[in-house]
Amino acid sequence: MEQDLQKKIDERKEVLEKVKTVLIERLNLYQKPEEIDEDTPLFGSGLRLDSVDATEVIVMLDMAFKIKVKEGTDPSFMRNINRLVDFILEQKSEAGLATADASAN
Repeated sequence: MEQDLQKKIDERKEVLEKVKTVLIERLNLYQKPEEIDEDTPLFGSGLRLDSVDATEVIVMLDMAFKIKVKEGTDPSFMRNINRLVDFILEQKSEAGLATADASAN
């Protein structure tokens, strides 16, 4: 049980670091990953992203994580870094379940 929990914690840390790094690179942010708090809003008073940057976040999800955001998806997954990481982990988990279901048939 503890191994499963540690594996999830390690996976979350890895995704969190990758999200921060890719956002900095793609959006030309003048910050280091450790300077970005996970609860910082992506838009408004946080990282001050705009609608063009939102499109870049969606492209980043596809390129860095192979996640295609479906039309009509609730955009609240871009509220902050933590929520974005949650979304990525949820999508990866669902994809893993879909792959497992397909191979079981």
